[in-house]
Amino acid sequence: MTDTIWIRSATHPDTGQAACLFDWGGGQALLTPETVLATARDLAAAAAAAETDIALVQALREDIRADDDVLAGLLTAVRARRPMPAVRTALRIQAVAGAKTGRPYVHIARGSMKAELTPDAAREMAGDWTQVAVAAQIDARLRYTLTGHPNLTPGDVNDIFEQLQSLQR
Repeated sequence: MTDTIWIRSATHPDTGQAACLFDWGGGQALLTPETVLATARDLAAAAAAAETDIALVQALREDIRADDDVLAGLLTAVRARRPMPAVRTALRIQAVAGAKTGRPYVHIARGSMKAELTPDAAREMAGDWTQVAVAAQIDARLRYTLTGHPNLTPGDVNDIFEQLQSLQR
């Protein structure tokens, strides 16, 4: 991976709504939990698709003795028939079947940042992103509730969340 990707629960500074702070290579973005969940779903789907593509390539090479030109055309046709995500995601995600290595990969990108993941790493990332999206929704509700508490100042609420976030690191 080019750089470490960080994502954590946050609250939108203007609206107080649940948000997820994303940082990769110094570029930060405040994402909605819905976008993060869609990205997690697509990461997991790309991991499965890459593994399926490799199995298909192996079967066609071994059982049908298809050559690489036929395989490339077939994979292109299969990928064109896969449904495109209906919801915007935080990353460009692509399932890849390594023709030379015989291994499945998941390519991710955002802006100029790019990385290659194994399917297991993509699934792990998907799980992490799902947890962060859920945590962001819970944190926003908790922050809202604590802000209404008569014995807590806004500074006290911020201190509580800073302590909670330091435990996540």
